[in-house]
Amino acid sequence: MADNKVDFINIKVSEIAPNPEQPRKFFSEEAQEELTNSIKENGLLQPVVIRPVEGAKVPYMLIAGERRWRSCQAAGLEVIPAKVVEGATEEEAYVLSIAENVNRADMTIMEEAGAYADLKAAGWTPAKIAKQFGKTETHITWRLGLLTLRPEVAEMVDQGQIKNNLAWHIAQLNPANQMVAAMRYVRGDFDSEAEAQHFANGLKMMEQQTSLTNEKAPTAEEQEKQKKAKAKAKDGLGKAEEVLIPLLEELAEKKPEDLAVILGDDLARHLRVVGRLYAKVQMVRNLLSKAQGIQRAMAEDFNKAAVEVQQEAAAAKKTEAAAKTEARTADKPQSTAKKAAAKPAPKPAARTATGTQAPARRTPAKKAEAAAK
Repeated sequence: MADNKVDFINIKVSEIAPNPEQPRKFFSEEAQEELTNSIKENGLLQPVVIRPVEGAKVPYMLIAGERRWRSCQAAGLEVIPAKVVEGATEEEAYVLSIAENVNRADMTIMEEAGAYADLKAAGWTPAKIAKQFGKTETHITWRLGLLTLRPEVAEMVDQGQIKNNLAWHIAQLNPANQMVAAMRYVRGDFDSEAEAQHFANGLKMMEQQTSLTNEKAPTAEEQEKQKKAKAKAKDGLGKAEEVLIPLLEELAEKKPEDLAVILGDDLARHLRVVGRLYAKVQMVRNLLSKAQGIQRAMAEDFNKAAVEVQQEAAAAKKTEAAAKTEARTADKPQSTAKKAAAKPAPKPAARTATGTQAPARRTPAKKAEAAAK
């Protein structure tokens, strides 16, 4: 870009078009209004940066300064100062645009990640991107890692509901677990961001392993070991509560000048011991916090598995009920047929050869008279 020709001119606002590839998509209305009022009072103090575009409806396109250009329009300015960069390629123009915005407080983290991703797609390595914008390679890699966030979580990050470091940990999860970790953090289920990170790491472990616990039930020997370890830890905490905490509380109540006299030559030893305790407490607290994250992730996984079992049981019950209904429906015509077969059929009436009923036989007259006598 050093070989490109640069001129300073006054140009009509209407002859400049915004860059459709502008990496920054979010503009604060309040900040925009403040800038507009400033331009009304003082004019545009810092020129916008533009480049000529051949064959376009509008002869120039913005490289940097879209906020200023918008505010100039809102302030009613017709002509503004501009820095014209001749011969800049689209990639060079894009790099200039990122350079102007990347360190601004109002450029969201997801906009920054998207801008780096565009450069990476153009063949830039994270190391080259970092050198270009004065960042560390780790910073660039972490930003690029956020692009795996599902849209709902990315919006929470953009709105500041989820901080950058936690966002990266959540981005390592599958989409379903991303939503679980994000919603639990936003609704306040964790006392700190570190706790939320440990929970996200626990979910990641659950994704990488089929189970954090043995599928088989522990043996009697294993159960006994677990029981002894739990009792030992509980006993240790009990001693700390009985001895160490009261001692520290007693020291905390004293004034520095009193401790200097009371402890005397032992002051340095107390300071050294408490320093060691502090380091160990910090280490163990972090370890316990990670364990709690894993425990919560295991509970979340168990709850999901329980729901799946309930859904499977309900589906099986529904299928069984449907099968019984179908069996009853199929059985009804068969019962009717059996009843019809069991009932004897009526005897057919005697018919003549012509098919009509035969007439009743009559007794001869002589026989009838003899019977009467």
